Amino acid sequence: MVFFCDRRSKKIYMSISTSVLSDLLITLPYLRPQLYFKASLTALSHAMEDQVLAATLEEPLVIASFQRERFYRQEAHRYQRLAQRSNQIYVLSAPETDFCNKSDYYEKVAFEPDDGLSQEWHLVVLAQNYATCLVCREVPLSLAKKQQMRELSPALDMDTSRRFEGIWTSERGVSLKAASLLLERILVYRPELVPKIEQARSRFHLDFNIASNIASNPGSNRTKAKAKGNTIQPVQSQTNEYACDIDTDPFVQRLVTYLQASQYKLHKAYRSIAAQARKERLVNSITTAIRRSLNPQDVLQVAVQELGENLGACRCLIYRAPATDAEAIIEHEYLKTGMLSLLGQTWHLQNNPLFTEILQSSEGVCVADTMNDSRVTNSLVLWRQVEKLGIRSWLLEPVLSQGRLLGVIELHYCGNSPHLWHAGEIDLVKAIATQIGAALIQAESFANLEELNIQLEALDRTRSNLIAITGHELRTPLSTIQVCLESLATEPDMPVELQQVMLKTALSDSERMRKLVQDFLTLSNLESGRVEWHPESLSLQECIDLSLSRARSRFTMEDSPEIKTEIAKNLPLVRADGDWLVEVLSKLIDNSCKFTPATGTITIKAKRNRDRMVEVTVTDTGRGIEPNRLEIVFDRFYQEEGALRRTTGGTGLGLAICRQIVNGWGGEIWAKSTGKNQGSQFHFTVPVVSRDDPAGRLYGNGE
Repeated sequence: MVFFCDRRSKKIYMSISTSVLSDLLITLPYLRPQLYFKASLTALSHAMEDQVLAATLEEPLVIASFQRERFYRQEAHRYQRLAQRSNQIYVLSAPETDFCNKSDYYEKVAFEPDDGLSQEWHLVVLAQNYATCLVCREVPLSLAKKQQMRELSPALDMDTSRRFEGIWTSERGVSLKAASLLLERILVYRPELVPKIEQARSRFHLDFNIASNIASNPGSNRTKAKAKGNTIQPVQSQTNEYACDIDTDPFVQRLVTYLQASQYKLHKAYRSIAAQARKERLVNSITTAIRRSLNPQDVLQVAVQELGENLGACRCLIYRAPATDAEAIIEHEYLKTGMLSLLGQTWHLQNNPLFTEILQSSEGVCVADTMNDSRVTNSLVLWRQVEKLGIRSWLLEPVLSQGRLLGVIELHYCGNSPHLWHAGEIDLVKAIATQIGAALIQAESFANLEELNIQLEALDRTRSNLIAITGHELRTPLSTIQVCLESLATEPDMPVELQQVMLKTALSDSERMRKLVQDFLTLSNLESGRVEWHPESLSLQECIDLSLSRARSRFTMEDSPEIKTEIAKNLPLVRADGDWLVEVLSKLIDNSCKFTPATGTITIKAKRNRDRMVEVTVTDTGRGIEPNRLEIVFDRFYQEEGALRRTTGGTGLGLAICRQIVNGWGGEIWAKSTGKNQGSQFHFTVPVVSRDDPAGRLYGNGE
């Protein structure tokens, strides 16, 4: 027999390298292996062990082979209990730390890591009236298959994907043969156990001869099995010799319990996978919407629809709600059939305790049952909403960005019973709120970028116009002044009349240059906020008269159009800086004079409007303005004819200066025209002196 050979011999290594399952199938070729999973084998082995613990078996033989020591350590306490039932308990394992050949509570057998046992799982139980065995070999998964399993179900324990091929049976003949093969392996590693194993062999009529032949010459196993007809038949005959008359209920109960637990674990894992897939699908749909559109309205509409449908809410709302707002307009809503719509309605936030809680904690608020929540029942505002909308469960999640509140997501569940929140639902809403916050910030950044682009385009136009204006308005008068001064210096005999003409021309062009530079400085100071305002109570009539006086000094009666005034009676005093008010009137009158022929008319009107403002209108019958240019006429350097082709002179800064001045005292300025050659109207407003102003009480306010 090979049991007592030197363990380093070739024959011994041939023996331990073979598979117990293969030897068993060769010896008993009628057996058909089946496929088992890790959970099934755990259930079967525990049930077999429980049968020993529960039944009255006289000194049963139990042989258990674990692949690795770590698997054995999980069951060590169970085998200590089994050792109390019998002294024929054998446990085999490949050592990893301190597992070794030892006789303690039971016999420990440490086999070599390259032994075929390291790939197998064995459990054999033999008694006089009971026999069962489990002999399986692990089917290794490929690397690609393992990766696929991880990707498919990351939440699952990887043990659930381990597969085994083997035999599980209560047939006594098969169990005896399996026990013989395993005891032979035990003697290879622990030959000192021969007397103890001989007792088991005699007691259960175990035949080692066949096992010895198989171990000695594996290549001829099948031939020898066929040649010895009595090797199978006697074993099978023993099946009828010992009837199994013990109670199998503990075995069945343990098996059913483990199978149910495995099914529950599998169902839970699949449910977790489905929830994770639903969450990823929902988040991906929101992300896709963000990528497709920078319009926050599109993103919010997709989010409210997907979130409401996936979470089964009766109503889902998403609305903008900065911390400073007292109310919000519902612009995005998902609604289940039959529910009352809130789309377009005002959602009051100021006296809402739930919204106040969000502001204080920057966290979501969940109301499981509105009927039993003090925050709802003690608030008249919330209770009215609950009664009107039938809300039973309520979830509010803030949309935040760097601690700043951008909006709120609300989920309403209506009905007679509260909504039972599933695991991960609130986390899903939080994830969507984070995505929405990113989308809103992205859209806000894009809007700011567009505004910056518009400003850059305006600056570019300003630069181009500035170059054109400078080249035209400064170079031309400088050239004229240079010619005049050179003529005066080089021609001393020039007639006095011609000298006067030269001097007058030089002075006129120098004034033109001074005015251009002054307009540049004025507009720059106004736009940069460096102007100090000195508001006072003024009579508008006096300001109009002063501006007309300035206009007449600049234009001759023959070349200028007729100017008329229509000032309402009892016009109240206005409150503004007098110098700047006269400047606005003067520039508007100058502008009308430049574009109105001498045969035309300019009318200045003033009346009280309903907004405690006085509205002043300068109307002319001149060239007019195209309707699509009524807004841009107030831009810097704008000239209706273009910077280099204009025939009326000027810098193109007058109306821009007027807008800055009027905005400075809180008024408005705008233009009206029906088109070319239809005349123009320039309107601006000035605030009325308040009743509380001492000057208003002194002069009267026209009311």
